[in-house]
Amino acid sequence: MLTGAELLAKVKEMGEASKSDLVRACGYVTSRKDGAERLNFTAFYEALLHAKGMDFSSAPRSGKAGRKLSFSTKVQFNGNLMVGRAYTAMLDLKPGDEFEIKLGRKQIRLTPLGAEDEEG
Repeated sequence: MLTGAELLAKVKEMGEASKSDLVRACGYVTSRKDGAERLNFTAFYEALLHAKGMDFSSAPRSGKAGRKLSFSTKVQFNGNLMVGRAYTAMLDLKPGDEFEIKLGRKQIRLTPLGAEDEEG
């Protein structure tokens, strides 16, 4: 499997090739038990992003695999407003972090205690 500069050069060299041909030519292919070819698109695109200087290995992984965050919530039956672990992980919040609750017209703003409030 090509990586880094070799991967970028091969992608550039192949120009208008199909995605399947590109993945195959760069070596991101495995064989299934039945002998059929399996193209590893995810590994290819991750390697391509890494070769272009983007590294997602340190990004927090939370929630179920493949589940997209909706960035919306609703008031629960008991009146609580839930903010899930995936959101707190994105902000690197830890148990015990404290916030000031600021109420506005039809909005709630959580400001970390001791932080400057950003108006915007």
